[in-house]
Amino acid sequence: MRPSTAPIVSRDDVVPAELRRYATELQRWRAGNAIELLVAGDETFPAMLEAIEGAERAICFEVYIFEDGTMGARFAEALAERARAGVTVRVLYDAVGSFSLSAALVQRMKDAGVQVAEYHPVVPWRHRWNVFRRDHRKILVVDDEVGFTGGLNVTDDNASVEQGGKGWHDLHCRVRGPIVNDLARLFRKSWLYAGGDDYPAPPRAETVLAPAGEVALLMIDNAERRRRRVPRRAYLKAFRAARESISIENAYFLPDRGVRRALIQAVRRGVDVRVIVPALSDVKAIEYAGLYVYRQLAKWGIKIYRWRGAMNHAKVAVVDGVWSIVGSYNFDARSLFYNLEAAVAALDRSFGETMAAQFARDLEHSDEFDERTWTTLPWWRKALAWTAFQVRRWL
Repeated sequence: MRPSTAPIVSRDDVVPAELRRYATELQRWRAGNAIELLVAGDETFPAMLEAIEGAERAICFEVYIFEDGTMGARFAEALAERARAGVTVRVLYDAVGSFSLSAALVQRMKDAGVQVAEYHPVVPWRHRWNVFRRDHRKILVVDDEVGFTGGLNVTDDNASVEQGGKGWHDLHCRVRGPIVNDLARLFRKSWLYAGGDDYPAPPRAETVLAPAGEVALLMIDNAERRRRRVPRRAYLKAFRAARESISIENAYFLPDRGVRRALIQAVRRGVDVRVIVPALSDVKAIEYAGLYVYRQLAKWGIKIYRWRGAMNHAKVAVVDGVWSIVGSYNFDARSLFYNLEAAVAALDRSFGETMAAQFARDLEHSDEFDERTWTTLPWWRKALAWTAFQVRRWL
């Protein structure tokens, strides 16, 4: 991308006046982008592998779970092949999320020339070690020209059943344009923190003269302590601005009191608020705590739907068909207080329609949860739900 000393467009042009009601951090929005929604591993993994295999200069890959298996081996080999071809390849994975990643697979990548760093290794005697502070992001940047982020990890859980996976449902996005530089700079910050070798910072997104589309995008992160609540504030701003609809799809939906209040107030304004959550979660304590939360929200008119079948791991939302977000942020204590997260928000009616259409398709695979559903639960599940809700801060 060709840098310049001037912004690509004025700030007023980035976020039109009629859409500013939905937007936080106006100075960080980027114009001139393209964004594409990717559904589950069937679409996301091939798109990411294609980008990796086409890399000519540099690959930056940051992921929470990188594990052995069919997909892990495919990604490791693709990254290794590019490193052998002379491409600079950097891989950053979380030590706890990727605990099952074998030393042999890591060594194969290193032997090929891949630079590998581990975020907060499980070594309590080291300086700055923190078992709770995890890197939950999923970021891939190739040649500073194309980027990916969302909810998918490198695991067979997200592969289709036909490919030997578990067929988890998840959502990711592919982006082009100045926003890619924001993702690249965010990766570099985590890479250096984790002990990776220093390298020149990519140009700032606001100095890039390489528009790839017409979509205004915002990278949302919580890298510094003072930004811990930035993702939450972005959601709240959109929820409070909603006039017609709020559609949320979230894997671990345990919203705090402030978020619950914003959703309830939206219903009182006549906004149609709908939430899709997993019926069967990979974290049973959150599944039980969720039941208690869903009952309370359903009483206030928020429509809760539970996804049938394999785990729904998505973390997305769309408001009024205008403001959309795709990322790694969950409505739980870990995302709010501990994890490093990343997401991309869009202010675009066309992409909003795409998101709304995907939500409608996902509703077809979900069953509504209401007071009647709660009353049919056995007493012991209600007791577990109440107990899990009391300790939700530590889940």
